Amino acid sequence: MIANLAQGVQAFTSNVYLVTGDRTVLIDTGANFDVVGPIRERVDELDAVVLTHTHRDHVGNLEAVKTAFDVDAWGYDTSVDGVDHAIADEETVQLGDHEYVALHTPGHKNDHLCFYAADAGVLFAGDLIFQNGSFGRTDLEEGDRPALIESIDRVLGVIDEDLTVMHTGHGPSVSKQPYGHVELSSQMARQA
Repeated sequence: MIANLAQGVQAFTSNVYLVTGDRTVLIDTGANFDVVGPIRERVDELDAVVLTHTHRDHVGNLEAVKTAFDVDAWGYDTSVDGVDHAIADEETVQLGDHEYVALHTPGHKNDHLCFYAADAGVLFAGDLIFQNGSFGRTDLEEGDRPALIESIDRVLGVIDEDLTVMHTGHGPSVSKQPYGHVELSSQMARQA
């Protein structure tokens, strides 16, 4: 089961996905709101925190979550404060009940990862791809439009056209033809 704990929060934050199952994982921690309470309402413990990337809006609550649940954080770059363990490109990571492949997808930020489970038809897109052809901004430090386009195209080449749902770093998850939203993001990123 996947729940967005930031849904309805009126603060500048990323989405925060609690993925329950064999390995209960929090994907990103958000910022500027108490996420520990909503986690405790649903589970007693976390097995891991997994980060799509380390922009402040995605990791502002990281220390609070790590302290409250005595849990480590996994991300692409362990040189970043708070990231305890590295996830390599194309490494398999268990989130909930499914195995996901981690895809290193720079362009929005150098340490950006997407996670895709072919059997479940689920993509965690972080801030790379959003609904309706939107895509991650490249005007921040480490932003790189050509790299972002390459990353979107890489995801497009890996995911199945029957993708069931795309969970994004901001805004609503996409459950109606998410593959088409990824295709549109690839096109829009080239035009902007």
